[in-house]
Amino acid sequence: MKEFVSYTLLRILLFVATYAVLGGAWILIAGDPGVGGEFALLVAAALISSVLSLRLLSGQRNRFAAKVEARATRATARFEEARAREDGD
Repeated sequence: MKEFVSYTLLRILLFVATYAVLGGAWILIAGDPGVGGEFALLVAAALISSVLSLRLLSGQRNRFAAKVEARATRATARFEEARAREDGD
């Protein structure tokens, strides 16, 4: 669970940081973005932070995936053990 929380928080922080940088650049270059500009900033920040997270957060994502895989393996083993006991009865 810790891996999921840390990865999720890092994704959110990356999105917020990307939005802040893009918003700051927009304001410096073009002034007030307005409603349409804010939506464009949100979409651009989502796309850019998603691409950045592929590179920057790969370690956290791999740890989370390993944890999920280990948990699934344990659950499968317990299921197979229970099924073997049922078949043996």
